[in-house]
Amino acid sequence: MLNKLLLGALVAFLPSYCYSDNIAPYYGTTGNAAQSGLSWSMKDVLPAPPGLDINGVFYRYTPNKNTADDMKVHVQNKHANGNSYVFRDTEDWSGHQGGIEVRKLIGIGDIPKAAWGDGSIEVEGTGTVEDATVIYSYKVDPCYDPQFSPSCPGYKTPIPDIPTVNLDDLYDATKDEFVNLSDEEKLSIEENEERLAEEEEKEKEEAEEKKRKYRLEKLMSISDAAALFAENQMIEQMNSIMQDQLNNTYLAATIPGGQYKETIILVDKKLPDSKAGLRNGLAQQILHEKMISQQYK
Repeated sequence: MLNKLLLGALVAFLPSYCYSDNIAPYYGTTGNAAQSGLSWSMKDVLPAPPGLDINGVFYRYTPNKNTADDMKVHVQNKHANGNSYVFRDTEDWSGHQGGIEVRKLIGIGDIPKAAWGDGSIEVEGTGTVEDATVIYSYKVDPCYDPQFSPSCPGYKTPIPDIPTVNLDDLYDATKDEFVNLSDEEKLSIEENEERLAEEEEKEKEEAEEKKRKYRLEKLMSISDAAALFAENQMIEQMNSIMQDQLNNTYLAATIPGGQYKETIILVDKKLPDSKAGLRNGLAQQILHEKMISQQYK
């Protein structure tokens, strides 16, 4: 609300301008420049468009001081060149009671944004400043740059920048190495190009053939796997049928009695040695000893 009232008050006293309806200057106000402290940079306060002029300053603050203390408050902006002030307004509070808010709206001539340096509220003497607000009103003239629009005064129709063509860079058939070649050399080059094209085409066909073979092998492997699975299923079914038939050929029978007991009883558990075996073993021993003794005669 404060910005709207400030803008309305300033526009009411501004001189009139004659521009096209679409290229008329427009006005605005900044935010509180003193929001973060008693000094500020104008590049952080003012908007960016070119052709911006500041035409008014509104400020308010509350001095905090004793009545007997001397105190002056300067609301100011240094000139961009740093040698002076582009704006400075002073309130002398010496001998006055503190705690009374001051509000001032100061209209100034249109001063270009480029002239405005850093701003500040400076306290001279004993006391402080509280609840400070500093707002700038501005006007933006779009026709600051006449080329902004054909409706701007001083507008000049742009002349297209036609590039200069260097005739030396143009194609010269007499300098083309291919043109200056003999018929045999041209034929050799053409044959070489055709050979390269054929080789490239052959490589493409071979690559495509490899892809087809791979797809066919993959398809056949899938088909073989399916056939093998079906064959295994059929074999299992046949084995099951044959086993059922074999089971049906056997008859269940029950042996009477259920148990057969041993009837042979050995009276003497120690079996005597065989005499025939002893004689045969003795004869073999005698023969073996004779054969050995004959080797040493």
